[in-house]
Amino acid sequence: MKTRITELFGIKHPIIQGGMHYVGFAEMAAAVSNAGGLGLITGLTQRSPEALAEEIARCREMTDKPFGVNLTFLPSVNQPDYPGYVKAIIEGGVKAVETAGNNPVKWLPPLKEAGIKVIHKCTAVRHALKAESIGCDAVSVDGFECGGHPGEDDVPNMILLPRAADELKIPFVASGGMADARSLVASLAMGADGMNMGTRFIATKEAPVHENVKLAIVAASELDTRLVMRPLRNTERVLNNAGVERLLQKEKELGANIKFEDIIEEVAGVYPRIMQGGEMDAGAWSCGMVAGLIYDIPSVQELIDRIMSEAEAIIRGRLEGLLAA
Repeated sequence: MKTRITELFGIKHPIIQGGMHYVGFAEMAAAVSNAGGLGLITGLTQRSPEALAEEIARCREMTDKPFGVNLTFLPSVNQPDYPGYVKAIIEGGVKAVETAGNNPVKWLPPLKEAGIKVIHKCTAVRHALKAESIGCDAVSVDGFECGGHPGEDDVPNMILLPRAADELKIPFVASGGMADARSLVASLAMGADGMNMGTRFIATKEAPVHENVKLAIVAASELDTRLVMRPLRNTERVLNNAGVERLLQKEKELGANIKFEDIIEEVAGVYPRIMQGGEMDAGAWSCGMVAGLIYDIPSVQELIDRIMSEAEAIIRGRLEGLLAA
């Protein structure tokens, strides 16, 4: 299947693996890229630019296909060494970067000078248009269904994707609620050039996370995620667990007076405990409503092959058949 996204990134299938904390290691990115998609190493999971450089080199040993790095720009008192991370990406020969969080305009010149294609993650059409205006090559449009940070507008993809198609000139992929061939075909029908999957890729054989995490996703329904940190205007969609219930109780009791410090036990340092240690009640970790559409733990190759073959069957069979009828 050829779209503007496959052409932009030099990949076989219009499927991107989203940047995920303590999931996007070299093993994950390489598996997706080897299966014909675009795998992404999560930059800030690596504790230093030097560690990211090593992870990029490790990924290059596992695949000769294009892969990228996710780099999230966060507002913080003690900022990560962003110049160092950008340098590691450039010197590592990476040709695709997914930016997220704050406006990446400051970092575009060195990335573009190195011939790197930039796709920026957006939760609103206005943000996507801004990304287009500053020179991003593509955007990932995240609907309200997505795991992680869906923004504060609460617009689902059935509305957000066609709106993006109406406004944008650059290619975009659909993100949030993406799990299978139906997701891909629907996204293409609404104007997207591909799809970005996060939660679905965690439930694969190659995902370098504890088996408890994969089993929790398979066991979850579409009703099992919660929105946390809404009072802080830093909304995150997470899988419900005992830690999340404690967090929500604090939000209820403290109301508008809540501060980040009040919930730090439920959100800080949680990812290694869950993703690596399998402590499923440790606290909040990003998971999309799409968990309700995930029923198995295939290999990445099996998953992508299945999506593409079934997508072709939907387009050539069901949809074309409806016209013939």
